[in-house]
Formats: sequence, C-alpha cells, structure tokens
Amino acid sequence: MSPLSSVDSAPETEEAAPTDTEREELLANFTNRLGAEHVLGSHIDAGDDIWVRVASAHWGDAAEVLNRDLRFSYFTFLSGIDWMPSPFGRRHDSEVDIALTGEEREFPTDIVHGVTGGETRFQVFARVYSIDAKMGITIKADVPEDTLTMPTWTGIYRGANWHEREAWEMFGINFDGHPDLRHIYLPTDFEGHPLRKDFPLLARHMKPWPGIVDVEPMPGEDDEASDPEEGE
Repeated sequence: MSPLSSVDSAPETEEAAPTDTEREELLANFTNRLGAEHVLGSHIDAGDDIWVRVASAHWGDAAEVLNRDLRFSYFTFLSGIDWMPSPFGRRHDSEVDIALTGEEREFPTDIVHGVTGGETRFQVFARVYSIDAKMGITIKADVPEDTLTMPTWTGIYRGANWHEREAWEMFGINFDGHPDLRHIYLPTDFEGHPLRKDFPLLARHMKPWPGIVDVEPMPGEDDEASDPEEGE
C-alpha cells in the first residue's frame, strides 16, 4: 500500500472545541458563590460572551454576587422577554409577501427559549460589566407565571430603576421592592402592555404590516412635474 493511500484512509480528526478559560473561571466562581442548585443553565461563546440562567427566587442574590463579590459594578441594562409566538398570524404579514409566496404560512405555537433554556413564557435578563476583568455577563431568569413578580435589582444597581419601570410598563412584570413603579412612556390610564406578543396593535388590524406603503412625493416634486417648460 502506498503512503498516499494510507494517508487518504486515515480517519479525520475532529477539531477541539474552543475554550475560554476566563469565562469558565467566572462561571465557576459565580456558581460557587450563588450555589450550584440555583444556576439552572449556562452558555459560553468562547472569546465573546457568557449567559447564565438562575433560579427566579435568587435573581436578587445573583445581582449581589456579581456586584459585591465579583466586582461587576457597571450596570448595562435590564429588560424582559416574551417568548410566546404572536397569535395574530398572517394579519401581520405584507400583502406583497402573500402575493409572492401564493400560500399561507403556518406560524409556530410552541414556546422555544434561547440559550440557557427556560420554563416560563416571560423571562427577565440583565447585563453587567467588570471594568477590572474587561468582561460582561448576561444573567437571565424565568418569571413566575402565577405572580409575574421578580426581586428588584435597585438596591444593588441603582441604574436598574428606570429599566425595571420600563419592563413593568411594557411587559407587566412586577419588581418586588422597587421604590417607585410607575409609567415612563405611556399615559397613566393606559391599559395593557405593548411589548407582549398578544397585545393587539390596531394599525396592524387595519392594514397588513408592513403593508404597501403609499410614498408621498418629496417637497418640490409636484412643482417639477407640473412645470410647463418640461413639456416644451
């Protein structure tokens, strides 16, 4: 057998999965301090980012561990996620899309969570950063469906105040211990939560979205079109 044939028949070796020692160490330290039983899922994108899902009841404890123990003192943002697929179906589609495909598209109904998984329709997630480690981390947690209430982060990260108010306003998620949950963008008597997937948008019921847009002429175009000198 020739040397070439032996090389050709050699089994291909699988490339080793990339590693990220710094983020793996961060995950281990965070898990040890919060408690392994309270860390429900994690995902590391080597060289890029890390996500950790914690138990709902320990959402506030996670903030304390990150800030006071691990020195992740820079608060970036906090928000909510509604994983439920929109129930409105084709009413949200463009008439142009319908004409092009010529068929009705089936919309999913099952809830599919992102990295680190989940068990409820709503989740909260927040991102904090360590200036010393030059690294960020995203923390997630399921929102209990019976109470839609999570512990506030305002006692640890004061910047979470407005973010929690927005999540309360747009998703209907309460934050136990927040000093002043009230509207930021919407009128005080507004009913409903606009970022929920089942919130009906009247404009989309009246006209498919994005719909066929009637483009208005730019200023001056009407005058140019009616200029008699152009016809000479």
